[in-house]
Amino acid sequence: MSNVTRLRHALPLSQDINAAVSALDKAIADAVDAAKEAGLPQGLVIGLLHGHAHAQTHQMVSE
Repeated sequence: MSNVTRLRHALPLSQDINAAVSALDKAIADAVDAAKEAGLPQGLVIGLLHGHAHAQTHQMVSE
């Protein structure tokens, strides 16, 4: 997603955080590409990503 403009945080983010965000973005993109190549239906890929996002959001707001 190198063509996506990153939102800026109110405070400057460290290089470690920027590197972690880039690594996460790349890992997700690589996993989606692998799923597409394996022939998984697009809806299943989206459903899995949405489910993980929902679970992580729930975990964050429940702490």
